Amino acid sequence: MDHFINIGLLILLYGLVWYAISILLKNNGIADIAWGLGFCVIAVYGWISSGHQFPGGTLVLIMVVFWGLRLGGYIFWRSIGKSEDWRYKKWREEWEWFYLRSYLQVWLLQGLLTIVVSLPVINIMYSSQPPIQLSWIEYTGAVIWIIGFLWEAISDYQLYVFKRNPENKGKIMTTGLWSYSRHPNYFGEIFLWFGIFIFSIPYGNNLLSLVGFLMITYLITKVSGVTMLESKYKDNPEYQEYKKKTWALIPKLF
Repeated sequence: MDHFINIGLLILLYGLVWYAISILLKNNGIADIAWGLGFCVIAVYGWISSGHQFPGGTLVLIMVVFWGLRLGGYIFWRSIGKSEDWRYKKWREEWEWFYLRSYLQVWLLQGLLTIVVSLPVINIMYSSQPPIQLSWIEYTGAVIWIIGFLWEAISDYQLYVFKRNPENKGKIMTTGLWSYSRHPNYFGEIFLWFGIFIFSIPYGNNLLSLVGFLMITYLITKVSGVTMLESKYKDNPEYQEYKKKTWALIPKLF
């Protein structure tokens, strides 16, 4: 239980630092950069503080840090020269007591969610009897993670290249991995966290690990991912036509 308290305090401090930066920049959109990097903080702290750097803990550390740095770096690069993201800008205009509410509803809540989603990682790092050698379950989880990571990274790159082309301004991305589902990047993220959940099974506390995976799935499908973007394009005729032909999340391969 002590490690949960320590992780909670660490993420609280982490969020406060980013919150202060967001006030200086007048941009809450940096929360999207902080999101992926927060998982890196938890994974690195867990790996160091657990005191036993066994193969499974080291491998999951590499997976989480690689994913978190890629996601945070991609969002940072994508946001260079741009104003605050439309979601946060809308909240800035609508919310009373903006700075207090933004801390509670953006930064504090995001920190709590980061810990919940990280439950399978925390369970691996602090397992009382970690496997000495990797089993077929862990290898299976790692393969699933690789597929999800590549699916998310490639779809993000394809969208980035598409949006950089001035001829595509106002158009909807419907090629590449985006021809298989409307949100391939979100599918990839859910799939890679499913891989981490599978990886965590030999380490115990499987119900807690499952809660972490279900939380990231819920957030992406019902809160900040699919639902929000679908709402954004609800009046776009091109997107509605795209919607008729393409599944939302799971790739339609055949």
